[in-house]
Amino acid sequence: MGRGAKTGMAGAALLILGLASGATINAAPPEATAVPQKNHGPVSRPLYVTKAPIIMLKDVESGAILFSRGTDKSFPPASMTKVMTAYVVLDLIKEGKLKASDHFEMTEAVWKIWQARSGYSSMFLKPGDSVSIENLLLGLLAVSGNDAATLLATGIDGSEAAFTQRMNRVATEIGMTNSKFGTASGWPDGGATMVTAEDMIRLSERLIREHPEAYVRYFSQPSFQHGVSPDGTPIVQRNRNPLLGRFEGADGLKTGYTDAAGYCLLGSAKRDGRRLIMIVAGMDSAQSRRDEAERLMTWGFEAWEGRVIAQAQSPIWEMDVDQGSAPRLTATNGMAIHMTVPRGHSGAYKAWIKGSTPVQAPVRQGDPIAQFIVAPAGLPAQSTALIAAEAIEKGGALNRARTGLYRMTGL
Repeated sequence: MGRGAKTGMAGAALLILGLASGATINAAPPEATAVPQKNHGPVSRPLYVTKAPIIMLKDVESGAILFSRGTDKSFPPASMTKVMTAYVVLDLIKEGKLKASDHFEMTEAVWKIWQARSGYSSMFLKPGDSVSIENLLLGLLAVSGNDAATLLATGIDGSEAAFTQRMNRVATEIGMTNSKFGTASGWPDGGATMVTAEDMIRLSERLIREHPEAYVRYFSQPSFQHGVSPDGTPIVQRNRNPLLGRFEGADGLKTGYTDAAGYCLLGSAKRDGRRLIMIVAGMDSAQSRRDEAERLMTWGFEAWEGRVIAQAQSPIWEMDVDQGSAPRLTATNGMAIHMTVPRGHSGAYKAWIKGSTPVQAPVRQGDPIAQFIVAPAGLPAQSTALIAAEAIEKGGALNRARTGLYRMTGL
């Protein structure tokens, strides 16, 4: 592989990798510049018409936004908030700070909070009930248990206020720059909890990618049984997600409803290696929410197609490292690089790598270090993160000397 090309724009690396549909990845000479290619076929973006005030559809594999409206508007997410609550809990489990088998006991104080309210979704927990985090997550996500959300928050951090501070720290860390959380459940809180569609799509993508097994376990359950009714009958509740079991490939995420939010749905489905994530918000009925979600997902899968540009874990490019134990590292793709285009599209495309060079040590294996960008003719660019294939530690004086020699001689 050749060395990463450098331009005079803040050390940005720019590399043209392919210019025609079906092209293999071939490095162009350094300092190459993008040259628009003549389109060899129709470039017609599929039409989608909707009355939804807030709506977005993203193809995860390519990063392509297939449709969006009102995605920068802040709105209350209602019970979709529970996706953030779950993400925080799953991270704590992954870090070893919690176990799914750990139990929290329902307190009188938390129980009274929900007894004083009406019209809410519940696991029907009673004071003194000892419930595993496993079952609380199932109750949180399958049946939208508000009592489960509050018990998780207070069990982890002592109070819901402390837990929502944790939620907001995590939201900032993952780039949800226009969202803020005031509750763990999404219960109306006077506007303290507000999100954007773009941020909720980002959260969903992170959760699915970072917790794939937990995603299937907790978000895809068709029903959940917990506790018994006063007559001794087991309480079984169906998953509230209207796409599960109805739309092919649907496997999560979460519904929401309040008077202020309207009927909302954050959903995902996977077919033929393509995962789509969608959100609709502000709908006027549960029926219109379901119909819009189905129509949007159907359009996303049938009007668009994905094409593989590079298989996962391909050694895409080599980048210089500054202050490191080695002078260079390999940028690779953690997942296959896709391009999403209208079905039957035959136009050209451009592809390049964008990132800062040299990369500053230390670098952990898996750290994002650049972006692989594909621009199909006539369509917006699509971006896939490139990650470090290996770890590079901070280097000492000898390492820096070797790096300097390498930069001068290439040896």
